Amino acid sequence: MKARLTCVAASALVLALSVISIRYISDFWLLAFVNSFQLHIAVLAALFALMCLVVLRSRIFIMLLAWAFVLSAHALYMHREFVTQAYAPQGAKPFRLLSFNVLMENGRNAESIADTIVASKADVAYVMEAAALTSVLPRLSQTYPHRLGCGQGVQSCDLLILSKRPLENARIGSLSYVSRERFAMATINLDGQELTLAAAHLAKPYFDEYHRNELSRIRSAISSVSGPLILGGDFNSASIAPDMGDFLLATDLKKAQWEPATWPTGAGQFGIAIDHIFARQPATLMKLDRLPDSLGSNHYGLVADFAIATP
Repeated sequence: MKARLTCVAASALVLALSVISIRYISDFWLLAFVNSFQLHIAVLAALFALMCLVVLRSRIFIMLLAWAFVLSAHALYMHREFVTQAYAPQGAKPFRLLSFNVLMENGRNAESIADTIVASKADVAYVMEAAALTSVLPRLSQTYPHRLGCGQGVQSCDLLILSKRPLENARIGSLSYVSRERFAMATINLDGQELTLAAAHLAKPYFDEYHRNELSRIRSAISSVSGPLILGGDFNSASIAPDMGDFLLATDLKKAQWEPATWPTGAGQFGIAIDHIFARQPATLMKLDRLPDSLGSNHYGLVADFAIATP
C-alpha cells in the first residue's frame, strides 16, 4: 500500500513540475498561461513533496522537493527582474495613472466605478471593456474633459483613455484580429515635458501565438519613443511568462518592486498580476497599489504614482 501511494504521489508531482519546466526547453503557447502560475504551482508542489517525505519516507521526495524549490526560487527571481529603482530625481514632476478592466457586462456598477476613478485623483485613467461606463461618460468628462475612445477617435467603446490634460497625437489601433482597437497611444504636455501614454488590452496567452505577436507589435509601436513612456493595461499574463520577459528586456520598461495580484478577484492576494503598469526613464514608477474593491469586475484596478524627470 505504501509503495502504491508513493508511486501515485510521485507521479503527480513529476507531472506538475514537468508542466512548469517545459518553459526552459520551449515556449509552448498552449502552456503560456500555466507559466504565469509557476510560483504558485512550485510552492504547492514543494509543500506536497515535504508532506509525502514525512509520511511516506521515500528518498524520491527529496529529489522532487529540491526540484520544486529550484523552480520556486527561479520564479521569485523572475518576479524581481525588471523592477524599478524607485528614486525620484530632483525636480521631477508627480503623475498618477489609474488602469482598470471594468468588465463589459458591469454596467450596474458604473456609478461606483466613476466615483472610484474621480476619487483616485489620477491625472489619466486607462479603462478596458469601457462599454460598461457608457452611462457615466458625461459625468466623467467633468473631471476628465479629454478622452480617446468611446466616440472620440474611434466609435468602439472598449479601450478608453481619460485625461485631465489635452491628448495630442492620439490614436487607437488593433494588435491583431483578436484584439481589435485595443491599443492606444497619445502624448500629453506635463508642464513642458512631453509624456507618451500607451494603453493595451491583449489577447489570452493560450490563443495560439497571438499574445507574443501582439507584444511584438506594441514593441514596434513604442520603439520610436525617446522621452518618458508609460504603458499599462490588461496583459492577460504575468510578467514572468516567457514572452513578457522577452518584451520587457527588449523595451527597457520597468515594473513595480512587487506587483499586486489582480486576477482572479476571488483569490485575493493569492492571485496573479495580469494587469500591469510599466514605465521607461525618464518616467520612474514610484508606487503601485491595487484598488481595494473590484467593484463587480473580474479584475482589480491599479493606481500608480510616477516621478517624471524634466529636461
